[in-house]
Amino acid sequence: MSQERLLASEIYQRREEGCDVSGVERRLASILEDREDNWDGNLSSLWTDLERLTPEPGFKYHEPSDIESIRMSRPEGKRKFDHSLSADEYYDRVYGAWLGRCVGCVLGKPVEGWPRDRIEGYLRLSGSYPLDDYIPEIVTAPEGYTLHPSYPESMRGTINGMPRDDDLDYTILGLHVLEEHGFGFTAADVASEWLTHLPYNLVYTAERVAYKNLINGLKPTETATYQNPYREWIGAQIRADIFGYVAPGLPEAAAEFAFRDASLSHVKNGIYGEMIVAAMISAAFELDDVKEIINVGLGEIPENSRLAEAVRNLVQWSREYPDWGSCWDRAMEDYDDLSWVHTINNTLFILLGLLYGEGDLGKTVSISVMCGHDTDCTGASAGSIIGTMLGAKALEAMWVEPLQDRVQSILAGFSESKISELARKTVVLGETFRATHS
Repeated sequence: MSQERLLASEIYQRREEGCDVSGVERRLASILEDREDNWDGNLSSLWTDLERLTPEPGFKYHEPSDIESIRMSRPEGKRKFDHSLSADEYYDRVYGAWLGRCVGCVLGKPVEGWPRDRIEGYLRLSGSYPLDDYIPEIVTAPEGYTLHPSYPESMRGTINGMPRDDDLDYTILGLHVLEEHGFGFTAADVASEWLTHLPYNLVYTAERVAYKNLINGLKPTETATYQNPYREWIGAQIRADIFGYVAPGLPEAAAEFAFRDASLSHVKNGIYGEMIVAAMISAAFELDDVKEIINVGLGEIPENSRLAEAVRNLVQWSREYPDWGSCWDRAMEDYDDLSWVHTINNTLFILLGLLYGEGDLGKTVSISVMCGHDTDCTGASAGSIIGTMLGAKALEAMWVEPLQDRVQSILAGFSESKISELARKTVVLGETFRATHS
């Protein structure tokens, strides 16, 4: 991406963080207009100016990026549950979580990046609205409805195993990080595994910037902040799930694991997005009410953050609106200006699936996907949470059987795995962790 586009994104990000960016905006416009000789130097000076900005006195949010301050900023909450699951039940829940994540991810892959209205238009043209199965292919795609390049392996009738997707790459890699480095792993350990197993050209936005920063010699957590305007986008959130899987009923521990992972590439609400999902998954092992699960997640992030406010707003609106579409409309009155890959709006789409999905995997992931934006990510996270809550035995065959208990990955050394075996490895770690933290 060009330097001027990166700077434009950073200006937007700094504005979101409560800073007055008007002076920098004027300088950037002037530099772009004049095309002076010292082009690179002038653009570089803008980065310095942006880094020096601080939130305006009237900015009402408090959003730290270190674990101690995050914990001091949390509301009261349930941090730990008595472990009520047998070994067999725990495995079933973990297997259900992995399966749910795969189901939601593959469901959303064909329409990744689409807005809600385009998804609805396509589904109506294909006779499949509201969505209640994998998305069918219209053989000759209508104008304006070109599917994501990954669509051939993720449409109804074509799915033969879970196709490769970064949402599952990160879950598998997180499992490997825990196996290699233990529960005391650091952001630097995560960085090492990225460099060893992840191809640079298959990481995106904040992760790509952090990866480049690593190659250039920066260390965590500077990798998250140096010229990284995507540091509050959804990339960290899609890495959360494994940390909830291995800490059943221990949401505070799950959130701390997620924090360490997220701090490599994200700050503030980018970190909180991973923490809240990890905590919700952890709670879903012990709770069967999605509002209670959401509340546990809220208990692990700063109470006075933009993400926490948005989640509280959505829960309140869900009490006022009888259907998810009307609730979505209300949410977009406040959050429609965010990037389609931002943490905050996509978190709301995960929660819309949970709140209106009636405890059903298919309905939950379908709603999250029909909300639009980063559909493979939101479908995967919603499916992971509901799959944890229900367990594998309760999941409908129509959703699970096409996966064939297989997942492909681009990770070096993990090109294809059995989903059930990944679940078993997860359980070994989780039982070890739970035994030492009961």
